[in-house]
Amino acid sequence: MNVQIPRPMDSSAFLAWAEGREGRHELANGRVIMMTGGSRGHALVFRGLAKALDRRLDATRWAVLTSDFAVRISPDTVRYPDVVVDATGAKLGDLAATAPVLIAEVLSPSSVTNDLGDKAREYLHLGSVAAYLVLSQDEPKAWVWVRDESGFPAGAEVIAGDEATIRIPELSIELPLSEIYADFPRSDSTA
Repeated sequence: MNVQIPRPMDSSAFLAWAEGREGRHELANGRVIMMTGGSRGHALVFRGLAKALDRRLDATRWAVLTSDFAVRISPDTVRYPDVVVDATGAKLGDLAATAPVLIAEVLSPSSVTNDLGDKAREYLHLGSVAAYLVLSQDEPKAWVWVRDESGFPAGAEVIAGDEATIRIPELSIELPLSEIYADFPRSDSTA
């Protein structure tokens, strides 16, 4: 559940306000929104994705950052995606990504509409973004938008199952869902 705090502000004021504050918040169209925590499944999936990205990306070019690091969408919108890959070289004191190339969210029951709707539209309009991933917290499944020479596709490519792989040509990487979901509990079909 998201709770709105009646405190309109711009992205710079919000980042200063949010720094060091307890709880999770985002700024959407000038309104501060309190975010809820995630489930164990949510945490396992975003941890698995971050580890898979760390193994594949050149740390001298890219930083894999998690949900305590912001992406500035517009002058009045700031999001905290579950995982963001940003160009290295920014100041250590920066509060928001300077050139995010990959953004990922893990679905929660309360975030489905936002992650696949508003956030998808927002992230896909950022010029530096090459890929936006939305991952299920319930099963190996992802909704994938990857920019090509003509831009982003109209809708996400849905991939599912342990054999599926997310391909991101701009980063020259492939992310097998089996690796992202490696620590994810599996039901025992022989039981």
